[in-house]
Amino acid sequence: MWLQVSLLCLSCLTQTQQAQDRASLRRSNDHTGRCHYSFTVPSPEESSCSGGSMKPEMDGVSSRLTLVEALVSRLLAGEDGGAGTGARAKSEEGVQEAYSQVTRERNQLQQDKERLSRQVQELQRRLAELSQEAETLSQRPCQQTNTSGAKQRENRPANDPAYDLGNGAYQEMKAEVTEVPASQLIPEGSPNFTGCGELQSVGDPVLHKKADSITGKYGVWLQDPEPQGPNYNNKTVWRIDTVGKDVRQVFAYEDMDQLSQGFPMKVLVLPEPMESTGATMYRGSLYYQRKRSRSLIRYDLTSERLASRLELPHAGFHGQHPYSWGGYTDIDLAADEQGLWAIYSTNKAKGAIVISKLDPESLEVKRSWETNIRKNTVANAFIVCGRLYTVGSYTAPNTTINYVFDTATGMGRAVSVPFKNKYLYNSMVDYNHAQRKLFAWDNFHMVTYDIRLGKASNSSS
Repeated sequence: MWLQVSLLCLSCLTQTQQAQDRASLRRSNDHTGRCHYSFTVPSPEESSCSGGSMKPEMDGVSSRLTLVEALVSRLLAGEDGGAGTGARAKSEEGVQEAYSQVTRERNQLQQDKERLSRQVQELQRRLAELSQEAETLSQRPCQQTNTSGAKQRENRPANDPAYDLGNGAYQEMKAEVTEVPASQLIPEGSPNFTGCGELQSVGDPVLHKKADSITGKYGVWLQDPEPQGPNYNNKTVWRIDTVGKDVRQVFAYEDMDQLSQGFPMKVLVLPEPMESTGATMYRGSLYYQRKRSRSLIRYDLTSERLASRLELPHAGFHGQHPYSWGGYTDIDLAADEQGLWAIYSTNKAKGAIVISKLDPESLEVKRSWETNIRKNTVANAFIVCGRLYTVGSYTAPNTTINYVFDTATGMGRAVSVPFKNKYLYNSMVDYNHAQRKLFAWDNFHMVTYDIRLGKASNSSS
């Protein structure tokens, strides 16, 4: 900024002495925006400017200029101070603006966090309601009507996910379930009996794990009674959740403790999708029915490859001859002390249970037996020591094992061995001859039953 000071001689003809001693300072911007200071001092003696000596007047002007310079210095100092103050003010305003922006962003994030928390709480609430609804539906008591022939009808709501035929995931039947009255009780037998014999009793279910999602309402869980290879042993637990349109995952756990904690050591993916809960484990292989077919598959657990595939001749599949609870349980595979078995039915057998002994390597049928009990009148079946046993109900808390068929004699008869469905929806029962236990999947719950064998009865029908 520069300062231009102009001294002007003003006419003093009409001014008083008081006006003559007074000076004026004016500050304004020029056309370029720069600041100009104009200082006007009236002559103390001259009424008009003349060409005479200027010294006395110049001395007065000089003194006044000194005062003007001091005044201008103070003004400049004030302006600089004002500029510094303005800069500080602007800086403070910038900090305040940044702080306000941060505060607004923090408040917005807090609001977003609260909104997301409310959404999570709402989802958790809805999940809890759905779980409660599923639990209620699965545990709804059956409506039973006693008629001649001891028929028992088990009704389930139409919105049960297992009853929806349209989704292609599972089938649920509304079947007449017949519990055959026992012709006689089986003798108790020796408590110390350790060989192969006939089933005497089944203990109470022991819970090992509860599935934590809807895909675990039905499933398969097993331990290999005769494991093969270096990777797995008889403590390894295998689990498959079978609710879904494409069941392929097989979860492996080191032992029962790891299963209860819910952390698998490995997850295998099957090359072909699985149908239903009829799979079994035997000699290092998983045996199962391929989805929507009568094909049987042997999956080698060590190589993790499909080892064998073969169609089970004339076997019903995908809801033609299931157990009474449905679930596309047309083909049920089993293993016992004598080898590998298939439990199924055919059109020729008119729905009666057919048992076939299979080659564990090739899956070829070695021999078959036809029983006189219809497959859709029983809830499940398993084989112990070459004998087929059927379970009367899958929902009644206290039911019976109501029929036995001995492949050694080709004869079957009614029995009555108490059996408990503690969780009211038992969809899988399989025998482990190494542990002499039944493995079962009862409405999300993985349980085992101790069993006791004894000498076989000679009665037959």
